[in-house]
Amino acid sequence: QVQLRESGGGLVQAGDSLRLSCAASGGTLRSSVPAWFRQAPGKEREFVGAIRRSGQKSYTDWVRGRFTISRDNAENTVYLQMSSLRPEDTAVYYCAVGFRADSNLYPSSPASYDYWGQGTQVTVSS
Repeated sequence: QVQLRESGGGLVQAGDSLRLSCAASGGTLRSSVPAWFRQAPGKEREFVGAIRRSGQKSYTDWVRGRFTISRDNAENTVYLQMSSLRPEDTAVYYCAVGFRADSNLYPSSPASYDYWGQGTQVTVSS
């Protein structure tokens, strides 16, 4: 049973940067595809970015160029570096990992992931 713990959220001003961390225990991230999702109040959970085993990264359009996902297999941790934050980035950010084969994993689909963290709140003030 893999457990994920996010950290690094907080209250920042528009234009600031923030780095979220997702530490895994009970399993290794090396063999998984980790991703970040977010959910704003009253909205559905939406895809932010993912990183495949090969290192290939994918992002949703509205964060490309501002957010960067990375992984440290030695630390069993995934990161989301966020810059040029906007008030509309305010949400709870969730880390997720999937262990199925790449051919059966669709990065932007929540159903592709097997384990989820509890989330960390990011609030961006204008």
